[in-house]
Amino acid sequence: MEIQRLKINNPILLILLFSLLSHSTIGAAPVGVCYGRVATNLPPPSAVISLLQSNGISRIRLFNPDLDALSPFSGTQIDLMIGVPNEILPTLANGTIDTSLQWLKSNIFLHVSPSQVRYLAVGNEVLLKDPFYAPYLVPAIHNLYKAIQTLGLDNTIKISSSHAATILSNSYPPSTGSFDPNIMPILTPLLQFLRETGSPLMVNIYPFFSYINNKKYVTLDYALFRSSKIELIDQNLGYTNMFDATIDAFVYAMEREGFDGIPVVVTETGWPTGGGEAAGVDNALAYNGNVVLRALNNVGTPKRPGVGVEVFLFDLFDENGKSGGEYERHFGIFGINGSKAYDISFN
Repeated sequence: MEIQRLKINNPILLILLFSLLSHSTIGAAPVGVCYGRVATNLPPPSAVISLLQSNGISRIRLFNPDLDALSPFSGTQIDLMIGVPNEILPTLANGTIDTSLQWLKSNIFLHVSPSQVRYLAVGNEVLLKDPFYAPYLVPAIHNLYKAIQTLGLDNTIKISSSHAATILSNSYPPSTGSFDPNIMPILTPLLQFLRETGSPLMVNIYPFFSYINNKKYVTLDYALFRSSKIELIDQNLGYTNMFDATIDAFVYAMEREGFDGIPVVVTETGWPTGGGEAAGVDNALAYNGNVVLRALNNVGTPKRPGVGVEVFLFDLFDENGKSGGEYERHFGIFGINGSKAYDISFN
């Protein structure tokens, strides 16, 4: 394995990037936005729908099927990723298929058409951050899948679970990517399910926090897609940014366990506009703007070039009820009055 740092001239990098970004946008990887609602000052859902439509945002992630937030999407042609809350996993896992059917009908399909639902994200960051629910994860997923099979929706709705990047015990360099061995008794059957059903591995990736916590080893430009050099050569693949490197680490980790070809969907990624060091509108635009551009142009990653990565940017609005540090409250792309925090385009 060859690992080294290599500087290249800016014109060469620009030519490389131009060639990557010149792919046709036909069949571009979808770009969505997370609609977090841990706040006391959010605009009414009707105003949110208008905001999304006027900005060309056609895919949204809801962290739970909150009726007030979900029902306004009915008939809007906005595609949805809907979270199945961690706390409901034991009920679904221990229940019958009919239990899952009734839950889906009463909490989701009674309020929006199944044709708008693209994903069910069963649990959020369960394996390491909420381990009490971990034993229920795969059984709940299997029961939900059998329920959507019963409804004839298994070809249009994909089921998976969203994971923190910390389920990787090693991610640098990407080719050494490996999962935390402690979670493999649950993760292995989950990966088997994903392969059998053609569903993606869902991951939450935040180069911002990687930079903040590892400034000795990670440059800000590497985290922001602004590096003027190839920072890493690994297995003859060159990396100029942490986003690509992290996704490829997940791909290598899955291959290490014998699971090739499973797609990766980034269910959360973003950059804060405030809260402390390295936050700000310029950096948020640099990061999120590049994430969108790369998805729309199907740039892919060094290991999977030309395979666009579907992403959900975090977050639609700042969430003043968030805990976990000041940064957490400042990921909003839009102000509560509907104005953009920075000039990002979604198409």
